Amino acid sequence: MSRRKRPPLHANHDRWLVSYADFITLLFAFFVVLYSSSQVDQRKVGKLALAIQVAFQELGVFPASTSAVPLNSAEPMPFNRVQAIENAQRVSSLGRTVPSSKGTPSGSEENGDLASLRKELEQTLGPEISRAEVALHTERDGLVVSLREIGFFESGSATIRARSRSSFDRLATLLAAQGCAIRIEGHTDNVPIHNSRFNDNWQLSTSRATELVRLLIVNFGIAPEHLSAAGYAEYHPIASNASPEGRALNRRVDVVILKKDLPQH
Repeated sequence: MSRRKRPPLHANHDRWLVSYADFITLLFAFFVVLYSSSQVDQRKVGKLALAIQVAFQELGVFPASTSAVPLNSAEPMPFNRVQAIENAQRVSSLGRTVPSSKGTPSGSEENGDLASLRKELEQTLGPEISRAEVALHTERDGLVVSLREIGFFESGSATIRARSRSSFDRLATLLAAQGCAIRIEGHTDNVPIHNSRFNDNWQLSTSRATELVRLLIVNFGIAPEHLSAAGYAEYHPIASNASPEGRALNRRVDVVILKKDLPQH
């Protein structure tokens, strides 16, 4: 049997096109990556660099620096100018002034102002303090003027006693002249309450706080944005509720004169 001869293989001269096509595809991808990298938002990169620098400085890793932090690729600028620009941007976006660190009162200045205000309050409310109807003390948030129920409110009522209005008026007049931020906090003891107006201590404490806020706005012209009200019921006691004396101390409205202004919206 004779063997069949295989036909000669045909040489394909176009196989180079496969490699060429792969090369062109990779080259296209390379230039796309280069183009996208060149279009990075330089301002966002600058803000990222600024955030990292500030974070390390606050941790004490790096000292305060005046090195250039690029907010744009054309003109790097010193760190203190970057802060000024960021503050200016906040002003335009929020519509209000953002105080710089240079103009912000230091902790010692704030404490000095509170100490001076405390002396004025001690003089203004001397009779009430001597009768243990008012107490003053300083907390982390600011200066606290405690108006105790025994001097200012009837039991289960949110209306200031008529005989105590002059005391409150003297306090409010002094606060209005200061122009400070104030938080009014209502507190009660742990004895449950239920009367024709209030179902529980939450409502009583909140109503007392909001009543004082209303008087400060209507009668003394204090700006509403400088005021806030809170009701804590029996959950922030300053004495034990196990005794009548402790419960009497817990029934109070605290006028908190804040160290810093309330945030404006």
